[in-house]
Amino acid sequence: MIEDDQRLASMVATYLNQNGFEVTHSGTASEGLQQLQQAAATQAYSIVLLDLMLPDADGLDVCRQIRGQAQPLASMPIVMLTAKGDPMDRVVGLELGADDYIPKPFEPRELLARLRAVLRRQQGVASNNERVLRFGRLEIDLDARVIRLDDQEKPVTSYQFNLLAAMADRAGRVLSREQLMDVVKGEPLEAFDRSIDVHIGRLRAAIEDDPKQPKRIITVRGAGYVFAKAQDV
Repeated sequence: MIEDDQRLASMVATYLNQNGFEVTHSGTASEGLQQLQQAAATQAYSIVLLDLMLPDADGLDVCRQIRGQAQPLASMPIVMLTAKGDPMDRVVGLELGADDYIPKPFEPRELLARLRAVLRRQQGVASNNERVLRFGRLEIDLDARVIRLDDQEKPVTSYQFNLLAAMADRAGRVLSREQLMDVVKGEPLEAFDRSIDVHIGRLRAAIEDDPKQPKRIITVRGAGYVFAKAQDV
């Protein structure tokens, strides 16, 4: 947990500890990043709880730095906390790779539910871990949780990997935003109902030759999205 409010951090840590989590707290961005990097080799952490407003850095910049690290740190789930209610902050956070977003003040039970939901999403697709999905030059390795295009890895967030894998499993079917949320999260809870669009945009940037003219993830106006069965033909 990277949070400069000591009182809030102590309260959250106590509550999460009582519900099966082990919490390490950092009061600054630099300390938090250092701890994550030192623990990356042992994969000591499962999820990052990141405050938007930190004394030495913007939480959005910290999110960007985490996503720019080597694996497995780059794919670690991130839930952002903020006292600001501007929807654009949520959009930017999701665009930079956050998996979920919760505004302050919040109920500890809601935070716990969000954390558990994000971790379930990360683990959900891995149950099919012996399969590798191939679509032309695109390869989705469900075991390693890696996306490759032309044999080059394309880093995405845990949520985005699960979203792409879910769409690829249903290639050729038009899926609405609501269906995608339900398939990936397994529950209707969501920070806001346009978040799917943000994640789709990030996926297109990773796997499309031209994100502005997508050939793999196609928008069906008024209906949702479809993952193309035939690619690179």
